[in-house]
Amino acid sequence: MKALIFAAGLGTRLGPFTQNKPKALVELAGKPLLLHAIEKVLAAGITDITINVHHFSEQIISFVNDLHINAQIHISDETERLLDTGGGLKKAARFLKGEEPVLIFNVDVISDLDFTELEQYHRQFGALATLVVRRRKTSRYIMFDKNLLMTGWKNFASEETRISRADAFAGSEPLAFSGIHVIDPQLFDLITESGKFPIMDLYLRLARDYPIKAFIDQSEVWMDLGKPDQLEKAEKLLKGE
Repeated sequence: MKALIFAAGLGTRLGPFTQNKPKALVELAGKPLLLHAIEKVLAAGITDITINVHHFSEQIISFVNDLHINAQIHISDETERLLDTGGGLKKAARFLKGEEPVLIFNVDVISDLDFTELEQYHRQFGALATLVVRRRKTSRYIMFDKNLLMTGWKNFASEETRISRADAFAGSEPLAFSGIHVIDPQLFDLITESGKFPIMDLYLRLARDYPIKAFIDQSEVWMDLGKPDQLEKAEKLLKGE
């Protein structure tokens, strides 16, 4: 399995922490978020890693160049234009194409999910993409049928709804996306979108004709570190407080 770490975000929600550095280099427990992500990927035996960059990209490139790890790291450079997750995946495709599945992992997510177990699940069901989800409270959900196949998306706060499979949407279960997913490399040949676009738009389109599968994560630790208070909570968690 190869890996793509999304690290190009502006980190606006992290406020003062990202005034002079990218979100990926904000520290958690004395270590940059990017290093936490890289170590998590390496622990799963993945040594072919791509990182996309935009905000303070030169800092991330310098950080990666100074790492001494047994892995091949590619930089997908979006310095000139931030492409969102879908556009970022498409731009990074030249590093990711091949025979192996690709793990996609947001740099501001910490999780104790076993990536090896996730890969085995993905391979077992032969899905085009496997999205890690949790049964947690949020406003925006991906909808899945009884076979855990994607049927659409819904924002329960605004009632905005996007349906991929009308035949199964009505009885679907809402599950919250965790910012971790695995794709089959054949997906790259199915991308018709261009420029800047979110990866969820791609999944919603492809779910009409291809299996987009849910992996329900019940592991103990999962946190999105997009805001300062979440960073503080994660700090206490890692310190055992």
